[in-house]
Formats: sequence, C-alpha cells, structure tokens
Amino acid sequence: RNFEYYSEDPLVAGKIAAAYVNGIQSNGVGTSIKHFAGNNQESNRMNNDARISPRALREIYLKGFEIAVKESQPWTVMSSYNKINGVYTSQSRELQTSVLRDEWGFKGMVMTDWFGGKDAVAQMVAGNDMLQPGLDKQYDAIMEALKSGKLDMSVIDTNVRRVLEMIIKTPRFRGYQYSNNPDLKAHALVTRQSAAEGMVLLKNEGALPVSAEGTNVALYGCTSYDFIAGGTGSGNVNRAYTVSMIQGLENAGFVVDKSLKDTYEKYIADDQAKKREALKGNPMAMFMPLARPEEIVPSASSLQANVAAADIAVITLGRMSGEFLDRTASDFELSANELKLVEGVCSAFHAAGKKVVVVLNIGGVIETSSWKNRPDAILCAWQAGQEGGNSVADVLSGKVNPSGKLTMTFPVRFQDAASSANFPLDGAMSSMDFANMKEGDGSRRNWDYTDYEEDIFVGYRYFDSFGKEVSYPFGYGLSYTTFEYGQPSVDFADGVYKVNVEVRNSGNVAGREVVELYAASPDSKAADRPEKELKAFAKTPLLAAGETCKVTLTLNAADLASFDTTSSSWVVAGGNWNFLVGASSRDIRSSVEVNVKASSSPAGDYFKSDKTLNLLTR
Repeated sequence: RNFEYYSEDPLVAGKIAAAYVNGIQSNGVGTSIKHFAGNNQESNRMNNDARISPRALREIYLKGFEIAVKESQPWTVMSSYNKINGVYTSQSRELQTSVLRDEWGFKGMVMTDWFGGKDAVAQMVAGNDMLQPGLDKQYDAIMEALKSGKLDMSVIDTNVRRVLEMIIKTPRFRGYQYSNNPDLKAHALVTRQSAAEGMVLLKNEGALPVSAEGTNVALYGCTSYDFIAGGTGSGNVNRAYTVSMIQGLENAGFVVDKSLKDTYEKYIADDQAKKREALKGNPMAMFMPLARPEEIVPSASSLQANVAAADIAVITLGRMSGEFLDRTASDFELSANELKLVEGVCSAFHAAGKKVVVVLNIGGVIETSSWKNRPDAILCAWQAGQEGGNSVADVLSGKVNPSGKLTMTFPVRFQDAASSANFPLDGAMSSMDFANMKEGDGSRRNWDYTDYEEDIFVGYRYFDSFGKEVSYPFGYGLSYTTFEYGQPSVDFADGVYKVNVEVRNSGNVAGREVVELYAASPDSKAADRPEKELKAFAKTPLLAAGETCKVTLTLNAADLASFDTTSSSWVVAGGNWNFLVGASSRDIRSSVEVNVKASSSPAGDYFKSDKTLNLLTR
C-alpha cells in the first residue's frame, strides 16, 4: 500500500503528513491519519501480530505519527487492524491513550478501521472512541458491560464527548453553505504542479529535456495509454478524468506515432473486456482493479518502422498499488515481456543514433539495477493524479525542471531489504469477510505473527550502515542543472540547532535543489546505531543559473535522541556529532562537527515484549 504512505524514513513521513494535515484543516475540514500503528503488511492484516522492539516502535513506527500529531493536531486518528506484541492496537490503552494523548498531546477522536479489533469494551477503555462501521454485537457488549459494572460510564462519557467535539467542528454542523461548484480548473493546476514537483529524475544522459513542438515520439508500453493516476481500494480518489501519457504529450505539442496508438488502444480494450467478463458475478469485483495487460513485445519489423518515423522513444512501465495484496518479488521485478520491450526498443533506437526515455508510473519501488544502463533517461513519475500525463510532459519538455528526491531506497534485489526475511512473500489476499474474521492458532510465521528482526535498520539505515549496494539511494534525484554546496555553519540557541549552508546553481538552467541534513552520532559505528539518520530537509527556491541562496536546516537537540529500552527514555549521546549536508544519503557534499551535550528524557514504560528479537549485527 505504498501509495498511501510517504517514506521509509519517519521524519519525511511525519513532516509531509503534518504539512498535508495543516493544509486541509486550514480550510475547516478534518483529517484522519492512519493506520496507527505497525500496519506494515496486508496478509492477515486483521489478526497479524507485529512483534516489534520498543526501540523500533519508538524510533521508526511511531515517530512519523508523533511528528504529525504534534505539528498538525489532526481531528482524528484511525487505529490499525493488527496487534502489536500480542495486543490489538485498537484495544491498547498504552497506544491510544498513554502515548497518543498523554505523551503527545493529541486532542481529537480515535476511530477503528472497519471491523477492527475483537473486544468492543476493551476498545472503549483503550480510548478508541468510535467503532466503524458499528455492529449490533458491539452495542450489546458495551451495554451489558455498563449494566454489570465491568465498564464505567465515565469511560463512555469520555468517548462520546470526543465524538461530539469532532462533530461540532465540522462544516456541516456549523451550517456551511457549500456551492457544489468548486473551481476545478484551479484545482487541476495544483495537482499538475505538485505531481511534477515530486517526480524524480533517476538518469539522464543527454536525452532530456527534449523540445516538444513537432518532435515525433514512438510511445511504448500499455501504461502509456492507460495511465495509473493513483492507488486502489479505500485510498482511491474518484476523479473526473485521467490525462494519459499520450494525451499529455500531444497537449504539449509532441507528435505521437498513430500506428502504435491504434495497436495499443485496441489491445488494451480487448484485454480489459475479457477480464471484466471473467469477474461477472464476483461479489469482490467492486474492490478488485483489473489486472494490467501483459506487455506487448514489438517485432523487429515494427520497431524498424517506428525508428524511421520517430525522433525519440518513450516507454512507460506501470505498477498498480493499493489494498489487499502485499508486494511480491514478481511484482517488484520486470516481467520477461517488459525486459524484452526495454531491450528491443533501446537496441533499435540506439542503432539509429536516437534516444530512449523510460517513465516509471509506479507507487513503490521496482527493480531497476538489471536494465537501467540501457535507456538514456529514466523518470520516476509515481502515480501522478488526474493531470498525470500533462505533468510528465511538463518535465520531459523542460517546462518543469525535476526536483523530487527518492523517499525510499531502490534496492538491487527484493531480498536485499532487511525486512524481506520477515515478510509474507506469497502475496496472499486478506480475508474479505470482515465481520467474521477468525484468529489463527498463532503458529504461522509472517501470517499469525511477524518478527521485526531488522529492528531499527529499515531502509537506508540498513543499506548505508551495512555497506549494501543499492540501485538508487534514499534521497537521490537529478536535475537538468547542477548544484554546488558550501561549507555549513551551525548556530545553537535554546535547544535548537540551525545549520546554514549556501547552495549555488552551477549549471545553465534554473532549478531547485532539495538539501538533506543527516546526523552521525559519536558511536555511529556501534552495532546498534545507524551510520547516519536524516534530521531535516528543505527545498531551495527556483535558482537562476549562477544564483546562490542560503538554506537553513533546523533541528531540536531532542531530535538527536535514541530510545533506550532499559530506562524507557530518550537519550542523547554526548560528544562530537557530525552534521552531514548532502544531495542524498550517499552523496554527502559537506559536513561540520558539533559538540553535543548528553541528555535524557523519560518516556512511558510501554510495549514491553517477552520476545527477544535477533537483531542484525554488522
């Protein structure tokens, strides 16, 4: 479900979520952040026990929520289906009250995911105020507990008060007079701009940008003609239209090969008609998006005809994302036909001295290492919303200079991720009989329970700390220009560090750069510490060629803390820290040493697990 989430790094996830919530709620509309917490697999998602160490919980899986709650105060939080260390999250008072409310200061309402948890009374006591969608048996259980004295009325009063406090903030309760006539054109411009802003240029060897007007494009890949705007399931967004790649290119002034267009559109229509017919009568059809068509492998003769007529080739590779199924190695890897498509098009066009661009219309990482040397450019466009084709064309044509950076590491192999040893790899679908879910006997690994043996070593924290080869590192992204970084300086006052660095556009065109600040602790070489961790990031304004600006990256001294399980406290290691300023986790441009005073701050003694995890060692 990567399209619903932001990053392998909790700082990025928390900061972007907080900005998202603040933006929405500034319009008087509430939000719900989810799924709180540890909801990292779809297989048996309603019963799986996520066995996570207190430290990994605090530093990785709760930290993003903590940042979002403290910096944006969402109106509601949705609890997750799964258990954490043997307790359903919606039934955990430690999670829903002690941490969320008492420690973080959350003021809003907590709701379950649909049919989440097993014990309605325990959910009320936990501070999970509303049960979705609500069942008669839950009502009966609560009423019986009140009558018997098992449940105190003061608990229900608190739950009800929070629900009512949410209701009275709503536009409907306040009598908001809506027009039912939103400015859809203005909104379309926002999504077009924001999608382009987040696209990541992974490779560019003289292919991009390409002048749009009159340029003949051979457009390959089923996804070019059936663009993926977003994820499926409950995260799907209904939209008036989706601009495909071909529409976006044509809107920009490119000329797209008509024979390819006719071939692909007929092939896709026939394929989808067959799949819709096969799903007739299936009650789950409304939840299940149609599988993507198998990729077409062009013949040698058709390739030659396309090469003769085109100035450049563009291949779009797509991946669906959404509810119900976990990612598998086969979904991560390119299919045999996709590889043949890339190899065939690149060979034919390069033989004629023409360029090939690959566009990735994806919601999460895919394998790139085995084929990325073949095309001349690779643009990761993600799932770019209703204006997606226009956004891609803006970047390919140079109307927008790409400035996005990867929020997750692209591994060489699926199995390279530290979590892959403890993750369901069969893509088993969760049961859809939500109201009658049965628990297993607790014996099935990665189904009944999942051991988070990688602990805090998630994403780049693992790859960088253990020197593992990657295809593209965390924080990576190219531009049509280049940037030079100066030597950083540090100001410290009132517990706040301000790291200042000058960034110069050293190239020939205007562009923006995302500057990343990592911190390496005095004991970062220890087996239980990451080599470095992201602590702040910022994007420059649009810099003209040769222009310089000062970027200030801010972090609190408390942001340097690690969670000490023994004392149940946040501890900042004293000594000489390195503040590293870079363009990715593996492209550090400059650094400065800072002497940090040791400190500690107590936290609640929660989430203790009897299970000892086999932590990674370097």
